[in-house]
Amino acid sequence: MPKDAPRRWDRRMQQRLAHGEAAALGELYDRFASLVHGLAHRVLGDESGADRITREVFAHVWENPDAYDPKQGPLRSWIATLAHQRAVRRLRQTESAALARGGEGTTEDLERKVRRASAAARADYIVSAMPTPLRAALELAYFQRRDYRQTAADLGVTEDEARRRLRLGLQLLSTANDTDGPAASHTPGSSSGYGTAL
Repeated sequence: MPKDAPRRWDRRMQQRLAHGEAAALGELYDRFASLVHGLAHRVLGDESGADRITREVFAHVWENPDAYDPKQGPLRSWIATLAHQRAVRRLRQTESAALARGGEGTTEDLERKVRRASAAARADYIVSAMPTPLRAALELAYFQRRDYRQTAADLGVTEDEARRRLRLGLQLLSTANDTDGPAASHTPGSSSGYGTAL
């Protein structure tokens, strides 16, 4: 597939949405609904809240296709940023309302909770956007507890290559806590302006 093929797909999808093509919305939903729902659920920890955010995001995309600027990054990043922003806003609103009703905790506790949820969502997004070789190395090393030698053997690569993949994967993942820098823009092959809120 040519390198520019994803961007061409993004631009074409935007044009189809702008022309009110319902099939385009269905195709977009099929491709990105699990991403949106997963990010929202990671932030909110609530299935119905994640469902609501998913509906809101796709309604926004349908009603505002021109809000997407292909020069700022991939359509995937824009949609993920919309989901992340809305979920964080919803979490802050619900937690603030609970505090106002006399719930336990302080505004500092609320902000810590929002930061933790936001960082977890960014980490999930970073891992899902990683190239497969990096993601596979991280999954073997950290979820299956393989050392770099076992990871290299499992992947059929040299030990140096396994170390390189693990190092790069961890560097990308470390940006999840970087609130000043975009998580999505640290993923290889992306210069997303939309990652700033993610």
